[in-house]
This record gives sequence, structure tokens and C-alpha cells, in this order.
Amino acid sequence: MSKTFGMMILAAVAVTIIPGCGAIAVGGNGFLTGFLYSGYKMGGAVGPGTGTKSAEACASSILGIFASGDASITAAKAAGGITQVAHVDHSVTNILGIYASTCTIVVGQ
Repeated sequence: MSKTFGMMILAAVAVTIIPGCGAIAVGGNGFLTGFLYSGYKMGGAVGPGTGTKSAEACASSILGIFASGDASITAAKAAGGITQVAHVDHSVTNILGIYASTCTIVVGQ
């Protein structure tokens, strides 16, 4: 009985941890996940404007239980007084799943 229970615990841990060790999503906004720490920036949409101003909007999560913030392009544009977008980048940080944040960085005029 205890051997079966141990195998069930091991399987549950493996299913939870292993996919996050280097997962790459497909599509326009791919992401990476490091087991201990993730911190990177990635490019996004490109618009017709020129880049003279920059602003960011962020959302964060604690323990994956509490999450708040507005990381939208609209919020970043408002924060920097940007009316015409040149390009949008994203910044992602995750520390042991305890703290995570994602920021949208808008460059434009």
C-alpha cells in the first residue's frame, strides 16, 4: 500500500514540475518557463508609429493565488501618454512560482 502511495506522489510531482522545466508555447506570444527562475523579454506587435516615448504596464501574482494589475497595451499607452504605437514588447519574471510578473512595454509617440 505505501509503495503504491509513494508512486502516486512521485507521479503527481512529476506531472506538476516536469512540463514547466522548459515549456515553449506555440503561436504569436511564446513563453519559456524555468523551474527556479524565469526572467526575459520578448518582442511583440509592430505598429506604424516612431519610438520617441516608452511606458509599461504590469500585472503580478503571489503564490499563483493572488493576481492583480493591468498589463494591457491601453494601460501602458495611458501611462506614457502615447497615442501612436511603434512597437510592443513584453517582460516576464517568475521566481519559484512564489512571485511572478508580466509587463507590457509600449514604444511610440
